[in-house]
Amino acid sequence: MTTGKSSTSSATADGGDVSTFRGRERALRADRLGTGGLLLSVLAATAPLMVVAGVMPTTFAVMGIEGQPLLFVLLGAVLVLFGVGYAEMSRHVHNAGAFYAYISRGLGGTAGASAALVALVAYNALQAGIYGIFGFEVSGLFSTYADLQVAWWIPALAAVLVVGTLGRLKIDVNARVLGVLLVIEVALVVIFDVAAVADPAKEGLSLHAFNPDTLGGAGVGTALCFCIAAFLGFEQAPVYAEETSRPHVLVPRVMFLAVGGVAVFFALSCWALTVAAGPSRIVGVSQKQSAGLLFHLTESRLGGTFTDVLHVLFVTGMFAAMLSFHNVVARYAFAMGREGLLPSAFGRTTGSSGAPGTGSLLQTAVSAVIVVVFALVDDKPTGDPTEPVLHLFTWFGNIGALGMIVLMAAASVSVIVFFARRGSAGAQAWRLVTSALAGSALTVIAVYTVKDFDVLVGAGPDSALSWVLPGIIGLAVLVGLAQGLFLRARNPEAHARIGLGNEAFQLEKAAAETP
Repeated sequence: MTTGKSSTSSATADGGDVSTFRGRERALRADRLGTGGLLLSVLAATAPLMVVAGVMPTTFAVMGIEGQPLLFVLLGAVLVLFGVGYAEMSRHVHNAGAFYAYISRGLGGTAGASAALVALVAYNALQAGIYGIFGFEVSGLFSTYADLQVAWWIPALAAVLVVGTLGRLKIDVNARVLGVLLVIEVALVVIFDVAAVADPAKEGLSLHAFNPDTLGGAGVGTALCFCIAAFLGFEQAPVYAEETSRPHVLVPRVMFLAVGGVAVFFALSCWALTVAAGPSRIVGVSQKQSAGLLFHLTESRLGGTFTDVLHVLFVTGMFAAMLSFHNVVARYAFAMGREGLLPSAFGRTTGSSGAPGTGSLLQTAVSAVIVVVFALVDDKPTGDPTEPVLHLFTWFGNIGALGMIVLMAAASVSVIVFFARRGSAGAQAWRLVTSALAGSALTVIAVYTVKDFDVLVGAGPDSALSWVLPGIIGLAVLVGLAQGLFLRARNPEAHARIGLGNEAFQLEKAAAETP
């Protein structure tokens, strides 16, 4: 029989057990996502229309490489190699902190703390960058169809608020929103692909873009930097592991479906652009049309109405990507708060939705501040949205891409160390080989990214931006390492929990309940 004191201390106001109540706060709700919901959540971040209409023409125009479709095939192969070890880790580690959890399990808590901050900075940068181009496009739609001049930052801030609101809802609700938008985007791109094949330029259905000879020259490494951003999203699958019913099955399945599907889809769509414009003319036409290339090609083949719809879906596709990245940032903040890398308030879920509400608020606040800062320093008082596209989208997008490349390279090394320490290097030998190959390739891409950052952001070779912007990721690495070392010295118990996620809480709970 318990005393009144113990009874009071072990019950919450709603009659629930304290340990259960706190456990619910410190764990994301399971069984929210199945294969379809998880796949749609991660694929939405790839923003198919944004890649086909934005990334591909830019890469053709800036790098002058006709073989861009082949680059998507090569990158797909590299990321499949990366995914082999990454997926195997997902069977052993279920944590919303995905990248940093995996890195801490292999390379230690200090490296994990560094990876956590890099991931938080990189995903926030990717998210904030999209708000710039979103504001640009919505402003253009108002000007074209309503004859209204709307400053780019107004729709950008409105999107920040809407995304922040949706981010606090149940993840399965978010998945349905993302799914509808993604399916429509993909359908429209496929219609263009079919139309391009049915009505090719004078050179016909040429496979010239898949010829390895098209990749000659010094620009290939930098072109890979442009293209790898198109794949970002597949690596998010483990972030939702705690919210699936069978993470050891669903996460690897979704990752390979995402990487394989994205590689094939983008390679074919990029090839369709070369077919529609002509392989020998694709670079010149891209330089002339820039981000208007896709719309220029659809106008003559599918008509003005289809092109208008494409413009609108281009915007909704960016919205889907913003919501996807928002959800990931919120979960990273949740995982970091749960493990002492951010204040504990971030490590709790919100109400009946089970969403990481405080992490969602953090991401919303960061995005709002960045948009406001760029709006204030915009030297075009008429609201001309050129600046956010050239600066906000380009600068922050490439900062985020560099951070993700660094994280993937580090995760590849961590996979090797993790299984070697467990004494299973022999059993996992082929996975360790694929991780080594992927890590080497990703390291090369990271070096090219830093080396040619001035090209990526459109700055001059002597511009301070060429080292200041990638330096943001370098600073995140150093600050994270310092935080990890500080925790190890001052709070070794907290340092030991880095990367364990809810598993650490369950161990604490079991220990507390042991007589």
